[in-house]
Order: sequence, then C-alpha cells, then structure tokens
Amino acid sequence: MARRLAFAVLALPFALAACNTSAPSPQASAPPPGAYANLPAGVSPPGFRLPEGAGCTASIARWKAIQDNDLATGHVGQSVYDRIRKDIDQASAACQAGRDAEAQAMVRASRVRNGYPDG
Repeated sequence: MARRLAFAVLALPFALAACNTSAPSPQASAPPPGAYANLPAGVSPPGFRLPEGAGCTASIARWKAIQDNDLATGHVGQSVYDRIRKDIDQASAACQAGRDAEAQAMVRASRVRNGYPDG
C-alpha cells in the first residue's frame, strides 16, 4: 500500500505538468510535398489542417490548401490544379483590392464548378 501511495505522489507532478504544455498550433496550409512521400495515394499526411480565420483571405487560403493537398494526394491532376489556381489568383486579386464579397463569391463559384461542396 505504501508503495502505491509513493508512486502516486511521485507521478502526480508529471501528470500535472502534462496539462500545462501548449498544444501545437494548427498548420496554415498543406504539408510540404515530402510529407506525402510514404503515404498511399489519396491519403493526407497526419496533422493536415486547413487554415482558420474569416474573410476572403481565409477562404482563399483554405481553398488553396485543399487544392495543394488534392494535387499531392492524386485527387486532382495538374491541369485541373492549374485551372483552379487561376481561380484562386483572381479571387486573391479581388480580395487584395478590398472586394471581400466578390472574392468569396469567386471561391464559392470555383468550388461548385469543380465539384466541391460550397463550404
């Protein structure tokens, strides 16, 4: 019984210390191409996270991350990726010019046109 109590007393500081560690921040975009090297086709690497935020900048960043990931996993071919990148570049230009609603509408239209859910 005394051993169990001693173990619990010694283990408690370590358990509490684990609660105080900060979680890693989410990734802002798709992992580098090397992260896909040993994965089966169609599988995203562990830790893949979409960028967070609001407004046209965040919508564009998420759409770009999805496309980068889909190209790397083989879900889209280079020609489709290139076509969508043109949409992304046009939406980005509208966003940078302060036309948030127009830029977000362009992202939504690109998603729908290419068979992705409007989200």
